[in-house]
Amino acid sequence: MTRILRRFAAGGALLLLWQVVSAVVLPRLAPSAATLMPPPLGVAAAFVDLLRSGDLVRHVVASLERVLGAFAIAAAAGVGLGVAIGWWRRFGDLVDPLVEFIRPIPPLAWIPLAIIWFGIGDAQNMFIIFLGAFFPIVVNTIEGVQSVDQPLICAALTLGGTRSQILREIILPGALPLILTGLRIGLGVGWMALVAAELVAASSGLGFLIEDSRNLLFTERVILGMVMIGLLGFAMDRLMRLIERRVTPWATP
Repeated sequence: MTRILRRFAAGGALLLLWQVVSAVVLPRLAPSAATLMPPPLGVAAAFVDLLRSGDLVRHVVASLERVLGAFAIAAAAGVGLGVAIGWWRRFGDLVDPLVEFIRPIPPLAWIPLAIIWFGIGDAQNMFIIFLGAFFPIVVNTIEGVQSVDQPLICAALTLGGTRSQILREIILPGALPLILTGLRIGLGVGWMALVAAELVAASSGLGFLIEDSRNLLFTERVILGMVMIGLLGFAMDRLMRLIERRVTPWATP
């Protein structure tokens, strides 16, 4: 309880400092400061206005639909490819260098090509999210599969276990903690990649809200969009942590 109060106290102190600086200090230094750095109350007023108009809900839903849809595809493809690379040595020798070659390319570098391929819309945004989420999932899955104790595999082979049984009953359960970690990291990276993609090429979503508000000099809405991104990202990460604790209680503190 004391820890929670400390966290709320720190957040409240930060908001109070922000309010004082934005509403009292900065206007004395420059008349335009109130527009360039609005106080928290101004951001709260923008939240109420966008909530009443329905625009905020529309943008949040658009972003969540894109990130969850692309993340589901990245999770299925990433876990499947990671298991295949980690479990079948010959396949890994063939595919892993290609994965390691493409992986360092930032998702943002793909945006111009994605616009050419898919145009401006959901497909382009989901492709960028997929790239952001896919590679952390693949890498962690490979590491999880390869980190399973070899004596367990040898013991199963000695007792007559087939490769499919070993994969299903030893490899996947043993790799599950790292797979879930990769999913959590991939979701976070995909969320960040989505916002960047929406800033460049989208007609809805939180990234679009930020860019459109910047063009109109609605700094309250710009900050509101940033706050919503942080809150939703925090909520998704906490949800993934909860899933980790429930699914792999032996591997999480």
